[in-house]
Amino acid sequence: MGCWSAENATKAYLRTIKMGNTDKEPNVAEFISALSAGNNAQLMVVACATAAGSPALGLVAAADQTGGRVICIVRDEEELHTSISTLGWNASRVEFVVGEPQTLLSSEYRNADLVVIDCKLENREEIFKAVQISAARAKTNTTVLGYNAFCKDSWQWSGSKTQFLPIGDGLLMTTIAAKVEPSGGENGGLGKRSRWIVKVDKCTGEEHVFRVRSSHGRAIIKA
Repeated sequence: MGCWSAENATKAYLRTIKMGNTDKEPNVAEFISALSAGNNAQLMVVACATAAGSPALGLVAAADQTGGRVICIVRDEEELHTSISTLGWNASRVEFVVGEPQTLLSSEYRNADLVVIDCKLENREEIFKAVQISAARAKTNTTVLGYNAFCKDSWQWSGSKTQFLPIGDGLLMTTIAAKVEPSGGENGGLGKRSRWIVKVDKCTGEEHVFRVRSSHGRAIIKA
């Protein structure tokens, strides 16, 4: 299965909604499923403020297609039992963990492809920053979704370019680009200095990475 950009998954989902019943309200679970499956996500993590619900169901549906793992982080044993009861038989496809999301996302799940954060969590910004730091060190890009965004005054993750989607109770979506390390040492090993530039297309939101190598006053940009 080929990988989609978050932008392409969004367009595909919204196009599906328009082609169907115009009275149908966009569904959070369906969107998350389409986004996750479209990007062939292998490690999907959701941090909940209350019992796991539709976001977790969307990840389970995607995991059935990609063969990936779904991790659900809850705050205590009570939410764990409630989440299992809420998800029913789908709970068997979820790995539940009781703990602090920012700690777990910085250690065991630092290589997550997709992270879903409940905006009702008081420490949602700390969780997002933990994902930013971890994703910057990873080899793949990480997509972050915030759900229940309508419940907060701010629709922007601090220090990032975010899309707001009026789906369900509001979704925030951003992609954190992996840190690309130049090869061949500081000077490329051949007396050439190189660096990497990440540019974001203002129209599509897609990210493009370029390697800039300069030698004797000349610069060559390779896509």
